[in-house]
Amino acid sequence: MSSDFDQFADQLQAAIFEEMRQDYSEKVIELFLNPRNLGKMDAADSHGKVRGSCGDTMEIFLKIKNDKIVDAKFITDGCGPSIVCGGTATELVKGQCTTHAFKINAEKILDELGGLPEADQHCAKLAADTLQDAIFNYLNNRGEQK
Repeated sequence: MSSDFDQFADQLQAAIFEEMRQDYSEKVIELFLNPRNLGKMDAADSHGKVRGSCGDTMEIFLKIKNDKIVDAKFITDGCGPSIVCGGTATELVKGQCTTHAFKINAEKILDELGGLPEADQHCAKLAADTLQDAIFNYLNNRGEQK
């Protein structure tokens, strides 16, 4: 009986992936299956939290040394495309100075992914807005510490 169930599960998974390939690129599917930088960061130098227009929330944590982002992580309660966009945003900022990273927007994230269906593009905006919030908080707090 378990082999029947295993066969059914394999067929179901294959059907799901085939349907996903109609809307999403292989890169998006790979990043969904293997998220980058997912998780909280202990002792982050900055943190941003934004609730998107769809109701999903994303948080980005940054480790910064000499105004250069050396590590970034994120968490979200959102959908697969939110996970993909959060991971992409955090990958894009690693090694960047804060002023350059602040310029990363939804369009840059979508370009990096090769696009998303129109219904999911707000996820890139959520990731970009959260990233900008985290950088803004760092720059604002840095100014207070001087």
